[in-house]
Amino acid sequence: MQKNQQRPQFEFVAIMASLMSIVALAIDALLPAMSTIGADIHSLDPTENQKFITMIFLGLGLGQLVFGPLSDSFGRKPIVYIGFVVFSVASFICVLAPTLEWMIFGRILQGIGLSAPRTISISMIRDSYKGDYMAKIMSFVTAFFILVPIVAPALGKFFLDHYGWEAIFYMQLVATLMVGVWFWRRQPETLKPEYKIKFSSQVFVNGFRELTRHRETMAFTIVSGLITGAFMVYLSAAQEIFEVQYGLADNFPYVFAGLAISVGLSTLLNGTLVVKLGMRRLAWIALTLFCTNSIVYIALFWNAQNPSLAVLITFLAMQFFTIGFLFGNLRAIAMEPIGHIAGIGAAITGFVSTMIAIPIATYVGSFIHGTTLPLFVGFSVCGCISLGIFMLMRRRMVMASAL
Repeated sequence: MQKNQQRPQFEFVAIMASLMSIVALAIDALLPAMSTIGADIHSLDPTENQKFITMIFLGLGLGQLVFGPLSDSFGRKPIVYIGFVVFSVASFICVLAPTLEWMIFGRILQGIGLSAPRTISISMIRDSYKGDYMAKIMSFVTAFFILVPIVAPALGKFFLDHYGWEAIFYMQLVATLMVGVWFWRRQPETLKPEYKIKFSSQVFVNGFRELTRHRETMAFTIVSGLITGAFMVYLSAAQEIFEVQYGLADNFPYVFAGLAISVGLSTLLNGTLVVKLGMRRLAWIALTLFCTNSIVYIALFWNAQNPSLAVLITFLAMQFFTIGFLFGNLRAIAMEPIGHIAGIGAAITGFVSTMIAIPIATYVGSFIHGTTLPLFVGFSVCGCISLGIFMLMRRRMVMASAL
């Protein structure tokens, strides 16, 4: 484990957030254009078009398995550059895609490319910080990151209305170039030469074997996958819910942005509270509220029509407010015991959580036609299973401390 717990620097936080933000831009800027893209590539089934969102997560999961170990061997920065190149090639494939299959291929490849900056930013944070302090940095990084989902749909709609959906991909390429140059000029390598691990065919086997020795890492990787899967249902179905079910085609970007603000506020608050209360306690409280809010919605609107827009937004805002306390803390808890293998650790935990999340998002999203109820059913089921895992881990920790 690297022992360079330096004082946090604003520029470091901003650069790490920018690396992650390209992922959010690639996902959220496309939301207003999903139906338009579907029509142009002759895909008129909204359920099939949800794959524009879910399949980029598949690429994110797969790519981590390659780029994470490579970053442990060759350093963090070179792998980020490779990821940006792959993303750029994939973006041109999406622009030129004649069919749904080609678009999905391009989106998967985009995800593979973006897995490099996404995974390695987490590794770089873990290289530099640990414990609740790492969770604090993760919260601040996520808070910056949340600014992108606030503006991305509106930005995507602007380019869609004025220049066509292809311009959304070109805009992403320009943003990637700007972040890449900033990263190259201003961010030092965080992996010291003495901590590099020689790359071999056994790196995955050894890494996974090491992960299984840490039950807390495995448990909270699963929890992270469940919560991510529930949130992915919303991401992939948001356009269907607000534009089709509520008729908000013109106002969709602003509704989406308003809900993203609730995540940003709680993430900022988490950065302040996590050092005082601890990441585990905050995650426990947030997960309990996550479950409670979704169960209340189900109880109120079971076998009923969609509620008014104001009621739906209220419940979603409360749901996402709890998520702001979950994402950074769950990842930090999972990464805490494995700082000595931060690159491969971030890769495998990210892959496992993504592979848990994608089937959840695909299955639950297929039921969202004319009703928002399946969204909250997904929240409640994933939340309750996660709460059960959390309770089991807390009991193990109490028993271990008593011995």
